[in-house]
Amino acid sequence: MTDPAACRAVLEAALADPARLDAVARQTLAAASAPTLESALRDFAAAHGAAALPVLATLAADEAARDVRRAARRALYRLSQQGVTVPAKPPRRAVVARRPEQPGRAWLSGIDGTGSRAVWVLFEGGFGGTALCSLIVNDTAGILDVAGGAITKKRLEEELKSLRASQKLPWIEVPPARAVGAVAEALAAHARLGTSPPAAFDRWKSVFEGARGLPVGAGGPRHGPPDPPTAGSPRVDLTLAERATELLALPELASWFIDPESVQSDSLALLEARESRLVVSDQIKAEREAAIVARIVERELGADGRRLWARRLDEMAFVFDATGRPEPAAIARAAAAALADESRDVTRQAFATGLARRALEIAGEVAAGRLRAADVSRKP
Repeated sequence: MTDPAACRAVLEAALADPARLDAVARQTLAAASAPTLESALRDFAAAHGAAALPVLATLAADEAARDVRRAARRALYRLSQQGVTVPAKPPRRAVVARRPEQPGRAWLSGIDGTGSRAVWVLFEGGFGGTALCSLIVNDTAGILDVAGGAITKKRLEEELKSLRASQKLPWIEVPPARAVGAVAEALAAHARLGTSPPAAFDRWKSVFEGARGLPVGAGGPRHGPPDPPTAGSPRVDLTLAERATELLALPELASWFIDPESVQSDSLALLEARESRLVVSDQIKAEREAAIVARIVERELGADGRRLWARRLDEMAFVFDATGRPEPAAIARAAAAALADESRDVTRQAFATGLARRALEIAGEVAAGRLRAADVSRKP
């Protein structure tokens, strides 16, 4: 056990040189009995007054042994009662430190005909809990809807099970960076349009900004519109691209078509051609219909439109691959590459004409009163 003389020697040495108050010196003080330590610190404070403050404050810190800490704080208190200004006690460090929230898991849905998809990002951190952010993002309008909050692992699994059972579009787990990239693209759309995300996104803004530095994994993150397929590259497999109408027959792409509202006049022209009393051959009728379709494609799928639909095809190719369907994925990539290659006549591409023909059919159903225009609008 340390005697009073040893305690005084440690304190006097620290007064002359604060670096002397190392781990060994603190152990010497901690080995003293409570009365010995109390007496030594009281005498040290009385002898040196304000000059003793640095040593006493160091010993009163959380890193010191419990008995040393208490005795030093009492010595500081006595000095304050004598009129010596004692530094304020530093705030105690939280027992559980709050870690920055970072994405741990993420999910994406396929893309519907309006360019919208669901994005789920599970953030881990805070005080050890998890929080789920659920968004609907659109490739032309940005973030359409935001919800979420704290969630348990059990509740998350229940939600995923329910979602897979009810979701009409494919639902896949992806590297968090890809989902964060999808949100970054949506925010870039807001910046271009001069609009703002829903107010509910404010709670998540900082965590997404912190997550955008994730290492680039499969497909992300991207901080602007995704690059279109490489035009004129060997990826343009015309045989596969011509099979794009097979994609439009898939349930996942049932909502993919040009906005029927934009082809109403074309639909009427097609109806008049079909119901004309003039006796014309089937070949002439087919040529007239093909001309109407070509006019729609040329008007509605300019350079921006081609890039937009090519990106959607590329994203769905990723989804098809993730769900174990390599053939639709290959067709989607080929159609995307052909669409993005501006040297190729878009009016002769199966995917583009398929979008236009489906729009004409639906516009005809609207005109006949069998569908409501609001139900088939392609506006986000």
